[in-house]
Amino acid sequence: MSNLGASSNSLLSSVTEPCLEDPKNEKANMDLIFERYKDRFTALPKEKGWHTKNLYLYQGHWYPSKYLFSIANVMGSQETFQANPTDIYLATLPKSGTTWMKALMFAIVNRTKYKNNSLSTHMLLLSNPHDCLPFIENEILRTNPTSVVENCPRIFATHTPYTSLPQSIIDCSCRIVYMCRNPKDVLVSLFHFANKLRDDSLGPITFEEAFKMFCEGVTPSGPYWDHVKGYYKARLEHPTRILYLTYENMSADTANNVKHLAEFLGYPFTKEEEAAGIVEEVVKMCSFENLREVNKHGNIRAGIPKPAFFREGKVGDWNNHLSDEMSQILDQITKEKFHGLDISF
Repeated sequence: MSNLGASSNSLLSSVTEPCLEDPKNEKANMDLIFERYKDRFTALPKEKGWHTKNLYLYQGHWYPSKYLFSIANVMGSQETFQANPTDIYLATLPKSGTTWMKALMFAIVNRTKYKNNSLSTHMLLLSNPHDCLPFIENEILRTNPTSVVENCPRIFATHTPYTSLPQSIIDCSCRIVYMCRNPKDVLVSLFHFANKLRDDSLGPITFEEAFKMFCEGVTPSGPYWDHVKGYYKARLEHPTRILYLTYENMSADTANNVKHLAEFLGYPFTKEEEAAGIVEEVVKMCSFENLREVNKHGNIRAGIPKPAFFREGKVGDWNNHLSDEMSQILDQITKEKFHGLDISF
């Protein structure tokens, strides 16, 4: 990144470019993993899916039968993924700001790497954030997994609930960043995203259907409330390992939250960097408007169109979709589910 100053953390220089997987290899591996675990998950309870035909209930949470975050991939990652103590993990529910946080974390950790290069060469301006920071659920599909690369630190993302993470992540001293978002905005964003991905044979999902499923907890990686509570309670037990953020706070004061995030990751901004406006450069490059412009065309892996990840990005868009009755119902569910916990938006 042009003008990005040097950091005192020497680990910055060890971060390598992401290695993109051949889509054909990934699809072939996805089919193999599906067949390997099919007998296990097809016997589980199932409900109608959002962007797939079905969701399956596994360890208290719902997963689609295919695509990158399938129940088979989760089962496979539990059995094969090995964490390192120096790893960094971003954990979110789908549609909770995952793409934005991936960009911010990648930019923070890699900022020294691009300081003497033209801004146009930055990976975030050439690739989608999902291609820059891999999901652990996808590692089992890769011919050359990130897990075998000598790269310190490794940075991953995950939608898997805390209680279903690979045991090696829970047991080691790696850091986890968790970001949650107002359930009403998650519902609206998930509704629009699902309809962009749904197969034509399934037809569109109505907002009324989406609302009912969300309230019943039948969402990818959900129930929403259990996912949030799982990481919240884990943070209480491991306050130095887990950073708990909300989309709303990140949006309201991005610069200061980015500095706090950088400190937690072990890549704090120096006084010289702050004086040179490097924090603001990171924030601007990772802004919704900038990322949407970069991702106007093309697809990421699995054929998902890049523009699908950049619809609104606003706080409070739920006001344009939920009736007063729907809003009150979700408020009541959230109040009951989060009773006794300091969780607010």
